[in-house]
Amino acid sequence: MILISALSMGAIGAVLAGFLAFADKKMKVEEDPMIEALAGALPNSNCGGCGFPGCRMFAEALMKGNAVPTACVAGGSATAAALAGILGVEAGEAKRMLAVVLCKGGNNEAERRAAYRGEMTCTAENLTGGDKSCSYGCLGLGECVDACKFDAMAMNENGLPVVFYDKCVGCGACARACPRNIIEMHPEDHKLFVYCKSRDKGAYAKKVCKVSCIACGLCVKDCSVPGGIALKDNLAVVNHSTAPQNEESTKRCPTKCILYGIEEQITRSNYYSTRT
Repeated sequence: MILISALSMGAIGAVLAGFLAFADKKMKVEEDPMIEALAGALPNSNCGGCGFPGCRMFAEALMKGNAVPTACVAGGSATAAALAGILGVEAGEAKRMLAVVLCKGGNNEAERRAAYRGEMTCTAENLTGGDKSCSYGCLGLGECVDACKFDAMAMNENGLPVVFYDKCVGCGACARACPRNIIEMHPEDHKLFVYCKSRDKGAYAKKVCKVSCIACGLCVKDCSVPGGIALKDNLAVVNHSTAPQNEESTKRCPTKCILYGIEEQITRSNYYSTRT
């Protein structure tokens, strides 16, 4: 009786296996070889910098004409050229994008109002308002650093994230991770930045952070192009399409929160020299 049962089960299993093999063959979706070629040319970092969840989806979008080769920021110009070659199109010019941390209110500059003891992520701390008196500044828990897949960021001794400009691929993962939108993505030819996001009025802003923008308007007056820098909600804002990319607007800033041409110096050369 046991032998009959075993043989019956074996026969049923064989029939089902045969059916599944037949169904797999009949229902198999043939993959376009061009998609395979496109996917193979991508770095497969799945960083999301192209605007798609993963490299595979980006390859499919390229095939359908819904994306351009230069959108792969992680691969750069070499990958763009390879993708364009597979598609038989012009690669176009890829402008390198870099992450800029627009806050200098670290442990030495920003006043603290409390000690945060909750979940050690920026997102969680932001829900409580944070431990700094400035409600716009960097929270300092490094969620942006954790989000970077290219080891292009680290936290410095002052509790602020630092971007390594020789490693940054411009994928934007750090910017998306920041709950306070302190990190912005900019073309590498942008050199003039206001390193502050505070909308507080001048007196209070300066009280809680030594390097905050106090909306004094001196940078606005010193900019040679009208509208190149403007005051909006108690904060100086640079219009990179019109503002001259030089030092003319930085020299009289009382808190030194608007600076020109220091990104590579402060995020690569100086930081690396202190870590070697």
